[in-house]
Amino acid sequence: MIETTGSDALEQQAAQRLSHLDLIDAHAHVFERGLPLARQRRYAPDYDAPLDVYLEQLDTHDVSRGVLVQPSFLGTDCDYLLAALRRAPDRLRGVAVVEPDCGLEALTAMARAGVVGVRLNLVGLPDQPVETNLTPETLAHVRQLGWHVEVHAEAARLERIVRPLLDKGLNVVVDHFGRPDPALGVDDEGFRRLLDLASTHRVWVKISAAYRNWTVAEGEHSAPRFAHDAVRLLTEAFGVDRLMWGSDWPHTQFEASQEFGRTLDALRTLVPNEAERRAISCGTSARFYRFDEPTI
Repeated sequence: MIETTGSDALEQQAAQRLSHLDLIDAHAHVFERGLPLARQRRYAPDYDAPLDVYLEQLDTHDVSRGVLVQPSFLGTDCDYLLAALRRAPDRLRGVAVVEPDCGLEALTAMARAGVVGVRLNLVGLPDQPVETNLTPETLAHVRQLGWHVEVHAEAARLERIVRPLLDKGLNVVVDHFGRPDPALGVDDEGFRRLLDLASTHRVWVKISAAYRNWTVAEGEHSAPRFAHDAVRLLTEAFGVDRLMWGSDWPHTQFEASQEFGRTLDALRTLVPNEAERRAISCGTSARFYRFDEPTI
């Protein structure tokens, strides 16, 4: 009989723990036509993506839980998001978009519904001080609640946005591979600076919506190389404990070419190591989004 070494036994135990974790989708949106739209928006879909349909996607693909992110085109009116969270409190967590001067009482009410962070979607917007988007008082409330700030911005701008948030003691999640310039891919200097931010140990990155990081002209021919290179570099820098997978359902503006199952297939291809894949799609998100903790 061959005896397992201490390290082998630990690896086996870790694999067994991972095998019992449930998949978590760390990035999705729900909405319906007719909801109040933000005055400043890049896009508004002409279809419905309600909670029931999203939960069906989770069930169909054996994904147990999900994180709902407030769509940018709905602005700071989070009523629909909060209602969705309240319908499945054990299964969902949320990331809200709030007014710059949102008070602690309002944020605490959101926390009771399952919100665990706020989002800054700054794609296409001019550079401004962080305090323009969230006042120092609001950021202090976010930190007090133990929430994070989720940042969606072009890679070239990320460091200028993320560093001030880190300086204020906040944890930061970066959306969609960090959104490097499609023409540059992982050679984007902003993406390289994102890798340097891993040393802070307070930045997480979502491996989601790779299709938002290549040009229409290139189509998906550039996708495999970009996605594989990006995952390799992000894993080397951040480790699997600070990477999270998200479906980006319903894939707004990419509905014709994407579907939920396809994003899972892409994850399996990009992260073939099962233990690493389970960490990215299960363990990290379970801890980060407090799925094992009751809402306050």
